[in-house]
Amino acid sequence: KSCQTGKISTAENAVQSHTSRDAGVQTDQSKAAVQDFQQEVQVDYASLLSFLQRVEDAVIKELNRNWKSRAFDGFEVNWTDQNETVLCLHTLSYPKAQDQNLQVTSVSWNATGSVVACSYGRLDGGDWSTEKSYVCTWNLDRRGLNPERPDLVVDVPSSVMCLAFHPSQPSVIAGGLFSGELVVWDTSRTEDSVIWRTGMTDDTHTDPVYQVNWLPDSKHRNHSRLLSVSTDGKILVWREARDGRLALAEGFAVVAQQVPRSTQLKKFACGEAAVGVTSLSFSHFDPRVFVVGVEGGYSLKCSTAAETPALHQTGSSVPLRAPAELAFSPHGGPVYSVSCSPFHRNLFLTCGTDGQVHLHSMLQTQPLISLQLSKKYLFCVRWSPVRPLVFAAASGEGNCNKCFCLGDVHLFDFEKSSQKPALSIKQAAGEHPVYCLEFNIKQTRLLAAGDAAGTVKVWQLSSDFTEQGPREMNHLEQLASEITD
Repeated sequence: KSCQTGKISTAENAVQSHTSRDAGVQTDQSKAAVQDFQQEVQVDYASLLSFLQRVEDAVIKELNRNWKSRAFDGFEVNWTDQNETVLCLHTLSYPKAQDQNLQVTSVSWNATGSVVACSYGRLDGGDWSTEKSYVCTWNLDRRGLNPERPDLVVDVPSSVMCLAFHPSQPSVIAGGLFSGELVVWDTSRTEDSVIWRTGMTDDTHTDPVYQVNWLPDSKHRNHSRLLSVSTDGKILVWREARDGRLALAEGFAVVAQQVPRSTQLKKFACGEAAVGVTSLSFSHFDPRVFVVGVEGGYSLKCSTAAETPALHQTGSSVPLRAPAELAFSPHGGPVYSVSCSPFHRNLFLTCGTDGQVHLHSMLQTQPLISLQLSKKYLFCVRWSPVRPLVFAAASGEGNCNKCFCLGDVHLFDFEKSSQKPALSIKQAAGEHPVYCLEFNIKQTRLLAAGDAAGTVKVWQLSSDFTEQGPREMNHLEQLASEITD
């Protein structure tokens, strides 16, 4: 007997449509129009060839001449709308900090250019180390922006003297405290935003930290190191440790005995070692070169490659080196800010309590230009990131407690004048000094400035200050090549 089942019947059914149709979108052209067109494009090729042969040498000569010309170096076509005036886009503040009479000590833009942060503290003297302060951030692209309600408020137990957003991680920001500590926050964390801190150890600064900078880590591509400067004379470089601590990787000390050219620093007798560092700026062309400003009124060219041990040792876990290589002619008081040019390897600016801005070349000790920009203190100076001949300076009177001071932001353009500002902007009606300012590298029309009244103003710059002219680099080179006696 067979166990085979009966024959299985199958059927196939196609899913392809039975009919199809093509539709052309080209417009139809009449035969008459085609004939007319063909008649119009008839060319006398013999005459054309003869013409091209005659002009070939002249055209090639002009093309070569244009190719070698530098007339339009740095010139970029800008298709955006032109702004003829400088406008205040936002006036930001945190009322709770203002109620405590806290001042804006620093401002910083994040890596995307859309978030601005400010730190609150005190810069006008007194022991504020135990006073509570804040770090606040605002996202200017957020539709529901409230100028008096920051998107994030971080409570800090000590005055925050300086801030710096991470160059590539938009939510990471570092701060230096009055206590000498460094703290790194991640603003994307809703609970505890502190991710790294130095703590109070023998390596920690013993004076307030007045500047922090992020540095690339040559050994670990995905990591960054953090540099801090303080009036205790130390310049320290920190690395991330596993336990949420910042560990000291290397350090430098600016000491009076090793300042070059045997300059007699003001305020320091022969036996006193530390030279208080107030500000620092790295070269945009050589990562080893940086310039510091000191309380004695000098600016010093320094190098991270220095190997000379500093004479001033304070029980640090790593040996401190003396980085100073050259001392430049001093201001009449402490230097509060230095800024290296993004467009020229030798140029940098300094400003201080004498109300002057000095334009220096790293190749000579005397300034190329000295500008009496204000009768008041100058607290901050910054080169424009897009205009080689433009910089901004923040001013205020020396005695801030009595509020006799006028706070201004000065915009200077060497193309227009080498002696006076192109524009001075009144920052605050209450006549408070302006302590800090920063250009926005991503959204280059924006400039943020913070003042003693506790407000941050975001200014939209006019096209005059943001669009580079065709011969601007030549002019900058001429400034740099001037030699003073």
